[in-house]
Amino acid sequence: MFADCFSLFFPRPCLACAEPLLAGEQHLCTTCRAELPYTDYHHLPPADNPLARRFWGRLPVCHTLSYLRFVRHGRVQQLLHQLKYAGQREVGQALGQLYGAELIATPALRSAFDFGLIVPVPLHRRKLARRGYNQAEAFGAGLATALPCPQAATALRRTEHTASQTRKGRLERWQNVATVFEVAEPAAVVGRHVLLVDDVLTTGATLEACGTALLAAGASTLSIATIATASTD
Repeated sequence: MFADCFSLFFPRPCLACAEPLLAGEQHLCTTCRAELPYTDYHHLPPADNPLARRFWGRLPVCHTLSYLRFVRHGRVQQLLHQLKYAGQREVGQALGQLYGAELIATPALRSAFDFGLIVPVPLHRRKLARRGYNQAEAFGAGLATALPCPQAATALRRTEHTASQTRKGRLERWQNVATVFEVAEPAAVVGRHVLLVDDVLTTGATLEACGTALLAAGASTLSIATIATASTD
């Protein structure tokens, strides 16, 4: 009862638009749920998926999936800011659950997304200590609940602390992360279809480095899923 009274006088804000949430709404208001810029790329054959082209000739990826389109100063940027810099770990979990439910909602697609293991892109231990959690792991946890599929949060390790990728070009991004990931738990990935997850897909340099390490360690198949995809133009 106290919680109901508290929420009546001090309603929680929608994490995408900051408007007060109504009774029954969690994390996102109904309007944002309806108007977020979804990609719907999971309905396309892999050969027709524009995200897949970012890895052609670089990395063999079965499915390249992304839930939302990143639009600067839009709702998705606000969600990612809450997740990465405002301590709102539940944003990643909620989006993972929503996307996982979307992936298996269509019976014809359910078998296509039969993953064996979810592996998040790792943070370096110094950044993990500062943030308190890995945003990719939070997204993966939501996906793991919805699909369902186990997550191996420590299967990959980042061995070096690297500079931010934000202002780097494609080649600089690749050079920045090309050799900084290793598989810490090879037995967990051997022979499995691994779904590698992260928050944003831009050039794909970090995902390429992680995916290369996973395949070299014995993963049979690799797919990728992110919360959002950003234009590389």
